[in-house]
Amino acid sequence: MIVAEGLTKYFKDLVAVNGISFTIEEGEMFGFLGPNGAGKTTTMRMIQCVSPVTSGSLKIFDMDSISHPREIKSLMGVVPQENNLDMDFTVYENLMVYSRYFDIPREEAEKKVEELLDFVQLTDKRDTMTESLSGGMKRRLILARALVNQPRLLILDEPTVGLDPQARHMIWDRLRLLKKNGVTVVLTSHYLDEVEKLCDRLVVMDYGRILVEGSPSSVIEEYVGSGIVEAENYPELLECLNRREASYEVIGDLVHIYTNDPQQIAEYLTMKCPISKMSARPATLEDVFLRLTGRRLRE
Repeated sequence: MIVAEGLTKYFKDLVAVNGISFTIEEGEMFGFLGPNGAGKTTTMRMIQCVSPVTSGSLKIFDMDSISHPREIKSLMGVVPQENNLDMDFTVYENLMVYSRYFDIPREEAEKKVEELLDFVQLTDKRDTMTESLSGGMKRRLILARALVNQPRLLILDEPTVGLDPQARHMIWDRLRLLKKNGVTVVLTSHYLDEVEKLCDRLVVMDYGRILVEGSPSSVIEEYVGSGIVEAENYPELLECLNRREASYEVIGDLVHIYTNDPQQIAEYLTMKCPISKMSARPATLEDVFLRLTGRRLRE
């Protein structure tokens, strides 16, 4: 579906994306992760054909993104991070007006809009002014709008930002249904549990480069391990871990010990190290993200 080779993007002297290569298969749900300024949003904008490629190649639907942007956009749906619905229209009118951009015949558009309202569970809000909707309803309407042209590729930038748990799970259910029906989904999100639950594969980017690529489970296993043991940080514990050559990271007043056998590590700490408090938990994608990109805030 998407093939990028040596993809590069400059903004004057700034290298936003630095020669990355990746492929996204048809029917796959693929995630782009990274801290602010990592280059993921710029990459998504190039895929959307709204930001031209500086160098390298980017093919979507086997078409070049520079020479065939209109054809590519006609087969694509986009859910932006910001709310850009038309507040002067009702829910129904937002979708009908949008259908005109794709020259969909009115009778066909009316049928499609009704199907989409049902799909995102907004049928009872069809005649409600958009400004009166809750945040979750607006996100669902934006998702419906992105599906008006029956896209083969759906691009989502922070699809559930600011939503409550019920609204998030409803969006997740809709995305799984779309994937089941063959739609390729590409998303970026700061909710790492979202990416871990939804995506078949992902990349973690930083400073314009891809650091890792793989399925969520394989990335967690490779870079952190299956579990993490947390203990209070003090010199005697670090000496004890160094004798064992354990993989760990000091985070303030805590030590995170990365392992594929949390029980064995916990038993070792209990028997061999002076320790007052300890806990074990499964490793997550967030642990990988922080270990690879650091814990310093980015603006």
